[in-house]
Amino acid sequence: MNAYQIFQTADQSLINDLFTWLRNNELDLYKNTVASLAQDRKLRPIFVQKKPLPDQFAWLHKTLKLKSTDMMGEHLFQLFFMKGNEDLLVTFCDAMGIEHDGKGSVEGELPESLDADKVKTAVSALLEKFDHKLVTAYLYIFNLQTEGGWDSITNVLESDKSLKLA
Repeated sequence: MNAYQIFQTADQSLINDLFTWLRNNELDLYKNTVASLAQDRKLRPIFVQKKPLPDQFAWLHKTLKLKSTDMMGEHLFQLFFMKGNEDLLVTFCDAMGIEHDGKGSVEGELPESLDADKVKTAVSALLEKFDHKLVTAYLYIFNLQTEGGWDSITNVLESDKSLKLA
């Protein structure tokens, strides 16, 4: 599942959390995202910026559902997880035995394969601590970090009924 597909299926509360975090913690990036997406849609950025915040979020969400915005949407999710959900990344990396900088940023290359049992254990650890929708989105975004994803993560996403975006 690509980022634009996550935006198409994710629960609105997860998307609002992403945009709220982005606006509160990365205001310049939020403004640049609005401006860039507005220009791509042949709108003046001020058209979106003057809307009330819930309407801005709704417009961003609608726009990031488009396939053409996939790369930007993936980048926003990556930033949201890397800076806004460090505990989630640390929990996953620790459970998987992936070396990281203490904040969940992987040091070196990602493994070519991931042990299926470790993935199940890591997912269980994540689900104990974090909202299942957030965990699901993270797993989809993490799985985009290698071409074709990891089979062990794909299998868990397909088989674990608690891993739903909505």
